[in-house]
Amino acid sequence: MSAEFRALRVSKTEGGQETRLVTLSDADLMDGDVDVRVEYSTLNYKDGLAMTGRAPVVRTWPLTPGIDFAGVVERSDHPGFQIGDRVVLNGWGVGESHHGGCAQKARVKGDWLVKLPHGLTSAQAMAIGTAGYTAMLCVMALERQGITPDRGDVLVTGASGGVGGVATALLSKLGYRVIASTGRKAQEADYLAGLGAQDIIDRSELSAPGRPLGKERWAGAVDSVGSHTLANVLAQTRYGGAVAACGLAQGMDLPGSVAPFILRGVTLVGVDSVMCPAPLRTEAWRRLAADLDLERLAAMTREVGLGEVSALAGDILDGRVRGRVVIDVNR
Repeated sequence: MSAEFRALRVSKTEGGQETRLVTLSDADLMDGDVDVRVEYSTLNYKDGLAMTGRAPVVRTWPLTPGIDFAGVVERSDHPGFQIGDRVVLNGWGVGESHHGGCAQKARVKGDWLVKLPHGLTSAQAMAIGTAGYTAMLCVMALERQGITPDRGDVLVTGASGGVGGVATALLSKLGYRVIASTGRKAQEADYLAGLGAQDIIDRSELSAPGRPLGKERWAGAVDSVGSHTLANVLAQTRYGGAVAACGLAQGMDLPGSVAPFILRGVTLVGVDSVMCPAPLRTEAWRRLAADLDLERLAAMTREVGLGEVSALAGDILDGRVRGRVVIDVNR
């Protein structure tokens, strides 16, 4: 007899869709060679889209949302994992086309899992989540482009959000001077300074249409916003600098010019976290365990129960969620 477990479920309705807490069994799980007892998940921008229906993120109906989870292996037919292994999952279409982490149990392909590095708990892994793992991929991308602390300031856009907060904390600990851009400068100044930002600017400086080239202000940047913001970030990047782009909070468009690339030798690096190869994922998680200040991580994190998640879905899309939201699936 299959054991029952609680899960969030996004379902179609006559009026659109709904998200509610349900009781499921093993028969409701999808194919996979590893079963995981989920301990924690987290709320990401993409999860907000899935639960509100504001973008066509969900590809399988009904679906358990949650693009991240961390927990303990309960069954494994995969050679790389044994019962009792602590694991983390980010992306791979989980929470979009495959049942995700907002549940007490998950069945997935073992190739999608990464063993949780020593020194991180499941709760801390989900405080990091896809947002923090993406931030680490961005930092690694800047490093590959030779953007070291002695090259100059690094800008982080959307700094009050999940990617931006972890990027700020990581870069600061690694010795970079961080400029944080936020739409809530007055309210978030102390919070961002606590994460390590040494200068804070209002996002309005970057969010409107700008010139093809502006004053050279930073050696590198981590951008999760896109659109005019990314165009302006590129236009104000110093000669030979680099920008790691990983998000589209303002929009998918890039209304800029080739001027930063052909006149200043600026590099735009795209960062994808969903289908990122396993070796790079493993290295990103190793670096997170080594390079992220866990006290600063705790300062940007709050915890909620599984039944509280859907009420926050709209808030994260509207920029009303600071930092990271960890979901305890067992309460």
